[in-house]
Amino acid sequence: MAELETETGAADFWNDAQAAQKKMQELSALREQVEQWETLYRRAVDALELFQLAEDDPGLLTELEQEADSLAREYAQREFSLALGGPHDAGPAIISIHAGAGGTEAQDWAQMLLRMYLRWAEKRGFKTTITDMTEGEEAGVKSVTVEIDGTYAYGYLKAEKGTHRLVRLSPFDSNNRRHTSFAKVEVVPVLDEDIEIEINPKDIEIEVYLSGGAGGQNVQKNATAVRIRHLPTGLIVTCQNERSQTQNRESAMRVLRGKLYEIEQERLAEEKAKLRGINVQANFGSQIRSYVLHPYQLVKDLRTDVETGNTTAVLDGELDPFMEAWLKQQVGEDNS
Repeated sequence: MAELETETGAADFWNDAQAAQKKMQELSALREQVEQWETLYRRAVDALELFQLAEDDPGLLTELEQEADSLAREYAQREFSLALGGPHDAGPAIISIHAGAGGTEAQDWAQMLLRMYLRWAEKRGFKTTITDMTEGEEAGVKSVTVEIDGTYAYGYLKAEKGTHRLVRLSPFDSNNRRHTSFAKVEVVPVLDEDIEIEINPKDIEIEVYLSGGAGGQNVQKNATAVRIRHLPTGLIVTCQNERSQTQNRESAMRVLRGKLYEIEQERLAEEKAKLRGINVQANFGSQIRSYVLHPYQLVKDLRTDVETGNTTAVLDGELDPFMEAWLKQQVGEDNS
């Protein structure tokens, strides 16, 4: 806030009216946030001082207990708001699900995860658009990419990055044996156009091919699908579910920009972890959650230890307890 206040006082601040307006809006939001914390702090100080003066007044102590409860609730809400205070948390997200090794089993698990996230988004009233999908040979999906548009979509969904593990009796095994399947979930933000992510045209290869994914009548069965390879990183993104080659190219570039942004954020997080003396890499490729359907029912988040036996509810999109616990944990780690 102090940095922005200094900028707004510069003589050339309003030379770029659009940029200046955006910074003024950011400054206003920061002022409101700071004022809310300062008000909460003053209330806590006043209540503590009054308690020390009125330890022998039962009536006043009852009133102070109510104020303490109110302060605790508001503090918890404000603490959680910090977990959704990232630069892109309030905006839309792009989520990609990739089946792990295991053929049909893993591909069916990837489709179950797709349904879970679509149901989660539906409960929140978010708009979802499947921009790319490669179906499995027998069942499920090999990979799928969905754009989810809603307030704080990325803020919540970033808690889902990582590998998800399923243990169940296989519906595809004639001997009805227990199988373990894995699927990887990637989540990137949809970045504003004015956020600089440098992509040199010489660093990308663009391939156009026949669209063959899901999408019904909206997909033109001709060469409209787009595959983009980013040569320096080896990243490959595809999009085939838009109506035109141009739309598919724009969607694929949005995904690529988001992934390059996430790679940079992971690099910075690893450097920060090393400075703290933490040896574990700060990446999103590790196993984060286990879903056991047999021999017992349990979904457990391996990062926060949050768990529930109601596996049906989780697979129907009841993900908020897992997301919120992880987000709160990040606030503590960021401040340590």
